[in-house]
Amino acid sequence: MLKIQFSKTPKAADTAVVGILPGNKLTAGADSLDKGLIAAALKRQSAFTGKAGQLMVVTAPEKSKYDRFILFGTGDPAKLTALECENTGGKIAATLAATGSEKAVVFADHGKDFKIVSAADMAAHMALGAQLRTYTFDKYKEKPAEDKKKKQFSAIEFVTDAHTGASKSHKSLEGVAYGAHLARDLMNEPPNVLYPSSFAQRIAAAMKPLGVTVEILDEKKMKALGMGSALAVGQGSIRPPCMVVMRWNGLPAAKKSAPLAFVGKGVTFDTGGISIKPAASMDEMKMDMGGAAAVTGLMVALATRKAKVNVVGIVGLAENMPSDRSYRPGDIITSMAGKTIEVLNTDAEGRLVLIDALTYVQRKYKPQMVVNLATLTGAIMVALGSEYAGAFVNNDKLWTELTDASGKTGEKLWRMPLDEAYRRAMDSKIADLNNLGDASRYGGACNAAGFLERFIEDNRPWAHLDIAGMMMCRADKPTVPRGPVGFGVRLLDRLVSDHYE
Repeated sequence: MLKIQFSKTPKAADTAVVGILPGNKLTAGADSLDKGLIAAALKRQSAFTGKAGQLMVVTAPEKSKYDRFILFGTGDPAKLTALECENTGGKIAATLAATGSEKAVVFADHGKDFKIVSAADMAAHMALGAQLRTYTFDKYKEKPAEDKKKKQFSAIEFVTDAHTGASKSHKSLEGVAYGAHLARDLMNEPPNVLYPSSFAQRIAAAMKPLGVTVEILDEKKMKALGMGSALAVGQGSIRPPCMVVMRWNGLPAAKKSAPLAFVGKGVTFDTGGISIKPAASMDEMKMDMGGAAAVTGLMVALATRKAKVNVVGIVGLAENMPSDRSYRPGDIITSMAGKTIEVLNTDAEGRLVLIDALTYVQRKYKPQMVVNLATLTGAIMVALGSEYAGAFVNNDKLWTELTDASGKTGEKLWRMPLDEAYRRAMDSKIADLNNLGDASRYGGACNAAGFLERFIEDNRPWAHLDIAGMMMCRADKPTVPRGPVGFGVRLLDRLVSDHYE
């Protein structure tokens, strides 16, 4: 991951990055390096005006100690937010990598006109954005000989009078970057490498040095617990399903508090089973474990920053494959909750994995609230595309907390309806429920949420986040390179830090 430093005075670097205020007014850092060059470059053009998110590259003079200057627009200082700082940091990092920089110094100037974000947080959040944006996954690529000789972009130093506070703030934020990178790594892994048991072992290895307790419920334990629903999904694969329970106890033992619970769908490859999917883009179904990846990354983030809260994360892991052992349309299976389910489509499998995980975590840990994440339905993508995750929330307070966290992190949510009609749509004539809904092709995401809601006990605050449209970024964004997003790590870490610690 990109190395970050904070200091009061700059060290040697090949690129200097300086802020420009609206109207192309130079900040102190820009002014100190100007010698007429930066101001002249700004006068020769009209596109760059100091708006937030704008960038401009200027070649440094021959005798300068830098090879180039990168100018970034601060936007209106009075309106600058932490999220905008992250976006700017991400854009700066992408530009630095593209221009061949090896090490850069960013003059994170701050003054009395900056009303919302402090000097320390400005630099720290810019650093977080840079780390999120520079994620790469080249584990399986052979590097050409010439690439091995190239200098790689590896470090940014942020210069600010608030360097001590920025370093402290970033130390907490960096856990989010670690968690997001892990979630993206897991989603990038090929399905012949990442399957239920190997995923479980990756979780155990990641959590051990962080003090997170990990329990793996294997197929035998799942059978003993009556998890017939999750087991059915995985029975067609030679690789058996499992569940992984992660516990972070950030509160003193003497302080009793019901934990928060986060549940992730982890279908490590989804063929659709007997109700097999079309061949086109089926390779992307290795990412049908995006919810489990997010919960895993969240637990890393919380433990890294030693969050003062008790949290249980549980992921249901299975591979949905067609074989002579597969569950079939027409089967009736029994969930851990004791409810029977008529299977109408084996490609509606994520909800079957989730309900046993939801039942287990509620009955075992009695959490104060539950949030589950799942790449659950294509229907949510029809409704919301790839800009918003669908949020089905049974509690207004929890929704307010989620939307607050969403606004601060840029991981966008749109509240979707929970209604008795959707719950009734999941009734079966020969079992307690069916796993598909009514015969129409409409409202699939809502029906799926209605199905999950019937497994929420004791009127417990609960949110179901359908993140199917958010698993993949197909065009570079400020803090996300194209590829798996790791959606949910930043959102839920902020939910915890702002509302439960």
